[in-house]
Amino acid sequence: MLLQFFKALAHESRLRLVGLIAAREHNVQELAAALALKEPTVSHHLAMLREAGLVRLRQDGNTHWYGLEQKTLSRLSRALLARDQLQAFATMKKPAAEEERAVQNYLNADGRLKSFPSGPKKRRPILAWLARHFEEGRTYSEAEVNATLETRHHDRETFRRELVGHRMLARKDGRYWRLPESDWKS
Repeated sequence: MLLQFFKALAHESRLRLVGLIAAREHNVQELAAALALKEPTVSHHLAMLREAGLVRLRQDGNTHWYGLEQKTLSRLSRALLARDQLQAFATMKKPAAEEERAVQNYLNADGRLKSFPSGPKKRRPILAWLARHFEEGRTYSEAEVNATLETRHHDRETFRRELVGHRMLARKDGRYWRLPESDWKS
């Protein structure tokens, strides 16, 4: 999650968008005018910020309003400043290039899954990629798991069931948590 956060903010235009949205909600037209960018470019940057959970979308008729997602910022600041989280960076494993390519083959331009692979060999990298959207050591409600999965694909139930079945997430009494990668089913 932190890596996605830093990638989302690693662009001057996205930083400027966050700055504008931090003050108040804006629509794409206002943001494009304020930054002297084209609307499709602004929409692309907003999609990346939404994917990272930094920006929320509110529809009002045909107008889309973008606001800062304060809860995500608070959660990220706690995670970033925690000593154990900082130490965990030293042991982070980079996904294998082959696994990364497999995931990229199933993504749309907006970072959402086109489909769910039918074969187990192609399914596992997708599930591992999804599982990495959840922080180890944190417990999630089913609603939080659903919200995270819905940013990637509309079929949250299938992915939730598969993540539990592959021992990537554990579930008890409507609460979920990510299991260590060493426990994941191959």
